[in-house]
Amino acid sequence: MMQKIETLRKLMDNGIVAVVRGNSVEQAQKTADAVVKGGIKAIELTFTVPHADKLIDKVSEKYVNDASVIIGAGTVLDSISARIAILAGAQFIVSPSFDKQVLEICNLYAVPYLAGAQSLSEIQRALAGGVDIIKLFPGDIATPKMVTAVKKGPLPQANLMPTGGVNIDNMAEWFEAGVVAVGTGGSLTKPAEEGNYEAVTQNAQNFSDRLNEIKHD
Repeated sequence: MMQKIETLRKLMDNGIVAVVRGNSVEQAQKTADAVVKGGIKAIELTFTVPHADKLIDKVSEKYVNDASVIIGAGTVLDSISARIAILAGAQFIVSPSFDKQVLEICNLYAVPYLAGAQSLSEIQRALAGGVDIIKLFPGDIATPKMVTAVKKGPLPQANLMPTGGVNIDNMAEWFEAGVVAVGTGGSLTKPAEEGNYEAVTQNAQNFSDRLNEIKHD
């Protein structure tokens, strides 16, 4: 259980979770490496990548001795995938929506579960189920105003992490509204589609620098 608490602390301290996709294990691994090099140390490797379990295993093994890096699995739709991801080395599990069986597997292995929600009723259901951090998805539909309404209204205890539509220009709005972290994919990793991993590293550095500014404002 202490390991779970430590992972949650790292996720919140990092503030940014990089959502890494790719057409192959090689492409996704290079993207993850580029992101880490740029200073973002919380990585969500999605199950949309072919042979995602091999990807999780490879990346987890590479950073096994670097305590600052935390590797999770994303787009986890069922308990079987969750267990495969955890056994491959995933330290946290992310789903686009709440799934009770996925939650039970995560609880069994003492791994944080970040379940997606969009409406107030979905957020409440996820909280009641014991979800650690609620992935507000898609973020570009929810908007920071919803976070403010939820946090200052009926559910101030909700730990929210928007994913989708988060970029450098609006990141401050999200944190001002009260989120514990943000998830970002395309605006961070898009250059990887053309093999430009240096640009991914630069994007990660820009995100990291902006987060530091936000924290110290």
